Amino acid sequence: MNKYTERLINGLIKENPTFVLMLGMCPTLAVTTSAMNGLGMGLSTTLVLVFSNLLISLFRKVIPDGVRMPAFIVIVASLVTVVEFLMKAYTPDLAVQLGVYIPLIVVNCIILGRAESYASKNPVLPSIFDGIGMGLGFTFGLTSIGIIREILGAGQIFGAQILSLEWFTPVTIFVMAPGAFLVLAFLVAIMNIVREKMDAKGKPLAAPSGCLTGDCASCSQSAMCTGKKSE
Repeated sequence: MNKYTERLINGLIKENPTFVLMLGMCPTLAVTTSAMNGLGMGLSTTLVLVFSNLLISLFRKVIPDGVRMPAFIVIVASLVTVVEFLMKAYTPDLAVQLGVYIPLIVVNCIILGRAESYASKNPVLPSIFDGIGMGLGFTFGLTSIGIIREILGAGQIFGAQILSLEWFTPVTIFVMAPGAFLVLAFLVAIMNIVREKMDAKGKPLAAPSGCLTGDCASCSQSAMCTGKKSE
Protein backbone atom coordinates (compact mmCIF):
# COMPACT_ATOMS: atom_id res chain seq x y z
CA MET A 1 0.00 0.00 0.00
CA ASN A 2 1.50 3.35 -1.02
CA LYS A 3 1.52 6.30 1.36
CA TYR A 4 -1.24 8.15 -0.49
CA THR A 5 -3.68 5.27 -0.26
CA GLU A 6 -2.67 4.82 3.38
CA ARG A 7 -3.62 8.46 4.12
CA LEU A 8 -7.04 7.97 2.52
CA ILE A 9 -7.77 4.78 4.46
CA ASN A 10 -6.44 6.39 7.63
CA GLY A 11 -9.01 9.18 7.47
CA LEU A 12 -11.90 7.04 6.33
CA ILE A 13 -11.45 4.11 8.72
CA LYS A 14 -8.47 3.94 11.07
CA GLU A 15 -8.70 7.52 12.38
CA ASN A 16 -12.20 8.49 11.28
CA PRO A 17 -12.71 11.97 12.81
CA THR A 18 -16.31 11.30 13.86
CA PHE A 19 -16.43 7.70 15.03
CA VAL A 20 -12.84 7.07 16.15
CA LEU A 21 -11.20 10.37 17.14
CA MET A 22 -14.49 12.00 18.23
CA LEU A 23 -13.53 15.38 16.77
CA GLY A 24 -15.79 18.09 15.33
CA MET A 25 -18.67 17.16 17.60
CA CYS A 26 -20.41 20.56 17.45
CA PRO A 27 -21.30 20.42 13.73
CA THR A 28 -21.75 16.67 13.96
CA LEU A 29 -24.56 17.03 16.48
CA ALA A 30 -26.00 20.34 15.28
CA VAL A 31 -26.35 20.14 11.49
CA THR A 32 -27.14 16.47 10.88
CA THR A 33 -30.93 16.85 11.01
CA SER A 34 -30.89 15.72 7.38
CA ALA A 35 -28.56 13.83 5.07
CA MET A 36 -28.16 16.84 2.79
CA ASN A 37 -27.05 19.06 5.67
CA GLY A 38 -24.51 16.45 6.76
CA LEU A 39 -23.22 16.02 3.21
CA GLY A 40 -22.98 19.77 2.66
CA MET A 41 -21.11 20.40 5.90
CA GLY A 42 -18.81 17.44 5.29
CA LEU A 43 -17.88 18.46 1.74
CA SER A 44 -17.34 22.11 2.65
CA THR A 45 -15.06 21.02 5.51
CA THR A 46 -13.25 18.65 3.14
CA LEU A 47 -12.58 21.49 0.71
CA VAL A 48 -11.11 23.63 3.48
CA LEU A 49 -9.09 20.68 4.82
CA VAL A 50 -7.50 19.87 1.47
CA PHE A 51 -6.48 23.43 0.60
CA SER A 52 -5.38 24.34 4.13
CA ASN A 53 -3.19 21.22 4.26
CA LEU A 54 -1.79 22.11 0.85
CA LEU A 55 -0.92 25.71 1.79
CA ILE A 56 0.37 24.93 5.26
CA SER A 57 2.59 22.13 3.94
CA LEU A 58 3.81 24.39 1.13
CA PHE A 59 4.83 27.17 3.53
CA ARG A 60 5.79 24.99 6.50
CA LYS A 61 9.51 25.87 6.23
CA VAL A 62 8.99 29.64 6.05
CA ILE A 63 6.36 30.13 8.79
CA PRO A 64 8.19 31.06 12.03
CA ASP A 65 7.35 28.93 15.07
CA GLY A 66 6.32 32.01 17.05
CA VAL A 67 3.44 32.80 14.68
CA ARG A 68 2.65 29.25 13.62
CA MET A 69 -0.88 29.03 14.99
CA PRO A 70 -1.94 32.57 13.98
CA ALA A 71 -0.66 31.84 10.46
CA PHE A 72 -2.64 28.58 10.33
CA ILE A 73 -5.80 30.33 11.47
CA VAL A 74 -5.39 33.11 8.87
CA ILE A 75 -5.00 30.52 6.11
CA VAL A 76 -8.00 28.50 7.28
CA ALA A 77 -10.16 31.61 7.82
CA SER A 78 -9.39 32.85 4.30
CA LEU A 79 -10.40 29.50 2.80
CA VAL A 80 -13.57 29.33 4.89
CA THR A 81 -14.56 32.81 3.69
CA VAL A 82 -14.17 31.69 0.07
CA VAL A 83 -16.22 28.54 0.71
CA GLU A 84 -18.92 30.55 2.49
CA PHE A 85 -19.21 33.00 -0.42
CA LEU A 86 -19.39 30.15 -2.93
CA MET A 87 -22.12 28.39 -0.95
CA LYS A 88 -24.16 31.58 -0.62
CA ALA A 89 -23.83 32.11 -4.37
CA TYR A 90 -24.52 28.59 -5.64
CA THR A 91 -26.29 26.74 -2.80
CA PRO A 92 -28.09 29.50 -0.88
CA ASP A 93 -30.68 27.18 0.69
CA LEU A 94 -27.99 24.91 2.09
CA ALA A 95 -26.01 27.92 3.30
CA VAL A 96 -29.06 29.10 5.24
CA GLN A 97 -29.59 25.63 6.75
CA LEU A 98 -25.97 25.36 7.91
CA GLY A 99 -25.95 28.96 9.13
CA VAL A 100 -23.24 29.91 11.59
CA TYR A 101 -21.57 26.49 11.37
CA ILE A 102 -19.99 27.43 8.03
CA PRO A 103 -17.82 30.25 9.46
CA LEU A 104 -17.18 28.10 12.53
CA ILE A 105 -15.24 25.69 10.30
CA VAL A 106 -12.33 28.04 11.08
CA VAL A 107 -12.06 26.61 14.59
CA ASN A 108 -12.95 23.03 13.72
CA CYS A 109 -10.65 20.71 15.70
CA ILE A 110 -10.11 18.47 12.69
CA ILE A 111 -8.69 21.22 10.47
CA LEU A 112 -6.36 22.78 13.03
CA GLY A 113 -5.42 19.33 14.32
CA ARG A 114 -4.32 18.10 10.88
CA ALA A 115 -2.52 21.37 10.20
CA GLU A 116 -0.51 21.02 13.40
CA SER A 117 0.03 17.27 13.54
CA TYR A 118 0.50 16.43 9.83
CA ALA A 119 0.56 19.20 7.20
CA SER A 120 3.15 21.30 9.06
CA LYS A 121 5.53 18.32 9.16
CA ASN A 122 5.03 16.58 5.80
CA PRO A 123 5.39 17.26 2.04
CA VAL A 124 2.56 18.67 -0.07
CA LEU A 125 1.15 15.56 -1.78
CA PRO A 126 0.82 13.38 1.35
CA SER A 127 -0.75 16.38 3.13
CA ILE A 128 -3.31 16.77 0.34
CA PHE A 129 -4.27 13.10 0.56
CA ASP A 130 -4.39 13.35 4.34
CA GLY A 131 -6.87 16.22 3.96
CA ILE A 132 -8.94 14.25 1.45
CA GLY A 133 -9.02 11.16 3.69
CA MET A 134 -9.93 13.06 6.84
CA GLY A 135 -12.48 15.15 4.97
CA LEU A 136 -14.17 12.15 3.40
CA GLY A 137 -14.17 10.39 6.77
CA PHE A 138 -15.86 13.41 8.33
CA THR A 139 -18.33 13.60 5.42
CA PHE A 140 -19.13 9.91 5.79
CA GLY A 141 -19.75 10.34 9.52
CA LEU A 142 -22.04 13.36 9.17
CA THR A 143 -23.95 11.93 6.21
CA SER A 144 -24.48 8.59 7.98
CA ILE A 145 -25.88 10.33 11.06
CA GLY A 146 -28.01 12.59 8.88
CA ILE A 147 -29.45 9.68 6.90
CA ILE A 148 -30.49 7.77 10.02
CA ARG A 149 -31.97 10.86 11.70
CA GLU A 150 -33.86 11.88 8.56
CA ILE A 151 -35.31 8.42 7.95
CA LEU A 152 -36.43 7.91 11.54
CA GLY A 153 -37.48 11.51 12.11
CA ALA A 154 -39.27 12.23 8.83
CA GLY A 155 -39.37 9.04 6.75
CA GLN A 156 -37.22 10.79 4.14
CA ILE A 157 -33.75 10.55 2.67
CA PHE A 158 -32.16 13.57 0.98
CA GLY A 159 -35.58 15.19 1.09
CA ALA A 160 -37.36 12.38 -0.78
CA GLN A 161 -40.19 10.59 1.05
CA ILE A 162 -39.35 6.88 1.22
CA LEU A 163 -41.64 5.77 4.06
CA SER A 164 -45.35 6.34 3.58
CA LEU A 165 -46.91 8.47 6.30
CA GLU A 166 -50.01 6.27 6.02
CA TRP A 167 -48.33 3.59 8.09
CA PHE A 168 -45.11 5.21 9.33
CA THR A 169 -45.22 7.65 12.25
CA PRO A 170 -42.07 9.83 12.32
CA VAL A 171 -40.13 9.69 15.58
CA THR A 172 -39.61 13.43 15.90
CA ILE A 173 -37.04 13.12 18.68
CA PHE A 174 -34.52 12.08 16.01
CA VAL A 175 -34.66 15.50 14.33
CA MET A 176 -34.16 17.16 17.71
CA ALA A 177 -30.97 17.50 19.75
CA PRO A 178 -31.44 14.28 21.80
CA GLY A 179 -31.76 12.30 18.57
CA ALA A 180 -28.29 13.41 17.49
CA PHE A 181 -26.77 12.01 20.69
CA LEU A 182 -28.70 8.74 20.36
CA VAL A 183 -27.66 8.12 16.77
CA LEU A 184 -24.05 9.11 17.42
CA ALA A 185 -23.90 6.79 20.44
CA PHE A 186 -25.32 3.93 18.37
CA LEU A 187 -22.81 4.40 15.54
CA VAL A 188 -19.87 4.82 17.93
CA ALA A 189 -20.92 1.58 19.64
CA ILE A 190 -20.78 -0.15 16.25
CA MET A 191 -17.33 1.33 15.67
CA ASN A 192 -16.20 0.04 19.06
CA ILE A 193 -17.30 -3.46 18.05
CA VAL A 194 -15.34 -3.08 14.81
CA ARG A 195 -12.33 -1.85 16.81
CA GLU A 196 -12.43 -4.92 19.04
CA LYS A 197 -12.55 -7.20 16.00
CA MET A 198 -9.67 -5.33 14.37
CA ASP A 199 -7.66 -5.57 17.60
CA ALA A 200 -8.28 -9.32 17.67
CA LYS A 201 -6.90 -9.54 14.12
CA GLY A 202 -3.81 -7.54 15.07
CA LYS A 203 -4.86 -4.47 13.04
CA PRO A 204 -5.85 -1.97 15.75
CA LEU A 205 -7.65 1.28 14.95
CA ALA A 206 -6.54 4.53 16.53
CA ALA A 207 -7.82 5.13 20.03
CA PRO A 208 -10.23 8.05 20.56
CA SER A 209 -8.20 11.21 21.10
CA GLY A 210 -10.67 14.08 21.00
CA CYS A 211 -11.39 16.57 23.75
CA LEU A 212 -14.30 14.40 24.93
CA THR A 213 -11.89 11.76 26.21
CA GLY A 214 -10.14 14.16 28.60
CA ASP A 215 -6.83 12.49 27.77
CA CYS A 216 -4.80 15.56 26.81
CA ALA A 217 -1.51 13.67 26.99
CA SER A 218 -2.37 11.53 23.96
CA CYS A 219 -4.33 14.19 22.09
CA SER A 220 -2.75 15.31 18.80
CA GLN A 221 -3.99 18.83 19.51
CA SER A 222 -2.54 19.21 23.00
CA ALA A 223 0.22 21.41 21.61
CA MET A 224 -2.37 23.90 20.39
CA CYS A 225 -4.17 23.96 23.73
CA THR A 226 -0.96 24.62 25.66
CA GLY A 227 0.64 26.89 23.09
CA LYS A 228 3.64 24.58 22.73
CA LYS A 229 4.97 23.06 19.55
CA SER A 230 4.54 19.31 19.42
CA GLU A 231 7.64 17.22 19.04
